[in-house]
Amino acid sequence: MGFPPDNAALVALNPPTILPLLAPLGFLGPRSAEIVWLLLLLAALIVSVRLVWIMHGRPKNYLHYLGYAFAPALGCLLAGQISLLILLGLVLFLRLHRTYPLLAGASLWFCALKPHLFLPFGIALIAWSIATRCYKVVLGAVLALAASAAIAFFLDPSAWAQYSQIMMQTRVDEISISYLSVALRRSIAPNTIWVQYLPALLGCLWAFAYFRRHRRDWNWIAHGSPLMLVSVLVAPYTWLIDQAILIPALLHAVYLTRSRNVVATLALASAVIEIARARGLELLHSAFYLWTAPAWLIWYLYATRDSGPGSASDPSKITGV
Repeated sequence: MGFPPDNAALVALNPPTILPLLAPLGFLGPRSAEIVWLLLLLAALIVSVRLVWIMHGRPKNYLHYLGYAFAPALGCLLAGQISLLILLGLVLFLRLHRTYPLLAGASLWFCALKPHLFLPFGIALIAWSIATRCYKVVLGAVLALAASAAIAFFLDPSAWAQYSQIMMQTRVDEISISYLSVALRRSIAPNTIWVQYLPALLGCLWAFAYFRRHRRDWNWIAHGSPLMLVSVLVAPYTWLIDQAILIPALLHAVYLTRSRNVVATLALASAVIEIARARGLELLHSAFYLWTAPAWLIWYLYATRDSGPGSASDPSKITGV
């Protein structure tokens, strides 16, 4: 907003609903706005990890510090990317969906800033809302999206038309992204964009079947954790820093496992990413990080293999849900 038209601008591909969040930064100078933005992201990370710790009964250990040191979250913070706010929206939903469903739905507004990260998760959410008749969550999400869209229109009436135009001109298949779905398309049919969305489609079908199997005892911490891991794994496109939203799922497994070696493995994997970044491997585009998304899912399944009734995965053992 107000950027000199003769200069090249870095265009964010988030929808115009993000304008109410970003526009106030325009009242500050560039350096002040950057500091405020980074402090906001840092606060989102701290609050998110602390809420996950509270939801698991405030265990008297320091395992939740792994969330603060998670490499994708640190990379997201250093790059000033919005995924830490998306993480906050997800955690607020997990915390509030039973006690304050309207606010829980409104918190999903943050998740809608990158909806492609939540496709299987969204299928399960819709199925859960219908099965439990918890329509206040849906209402809260709709109201938040409608309000942000109205504010965006007030700030810039042409924003939606401009966004539609830029999305038609943007070729997702030409963006330099190193991710599994992109690698799949490039190896099978480089010019066939629908191949890139095939994993997400299969993930959505799995999410619906997964919810049906667990609908009678569904818990958004216990069952939502593998759901989010799969959602990120099959996303049509994403970057390593977006994996910061997996902190609730990974910390849940950390609290479930009794093995220090398993926890150490997670810390080591995160450290490998930090070492690679320190050696100059770029976080956004290097193919080296293709292993990360499947590694988190495999680690989670191994860490939780012995969990069952009476463990922290039992809804009665998790507070605030």
